[in-house]
Amino acid sequence: MSTCMVYVTAASNEEANAIGDALVLERLAACANILGAVEAKFFWQGATQNAQETALILKTATDRLDALTERVKALHSYDEPCVVALPIIGGSKSFTDWIEAETREPNA
Repeated sequence: MSTCMVYVTAASNEEANAIGDALVLERLAACANILGAVEAKFFWQGATQNAQETALILKTATDRLDALTERVKALHSYDEPCVVALPIIGGSKSFTDWIEAETREPNA
């Protein structure tokens, strides 16, 4: 089994907290860190955009990533939210074991 960290940006602190709460409650993420305000600059719909967003990092088992991504999209206010996963390739084995244990579906 493997784990990953998922970087998500949200339109507001409230939205980031709502997404984090739902994913942890639904056991799609073991943990959600709300990093706070970030300034985003990006190209969208033919023009350069500037936005204030809130960054969020989720920790999950890799086999839960597709379900987590779909749930973020369902909860998110953006047409195309940022949801990108980075593999965890090292670190505390007891922590990654905890991520895996916390993201098991009940009765799995």
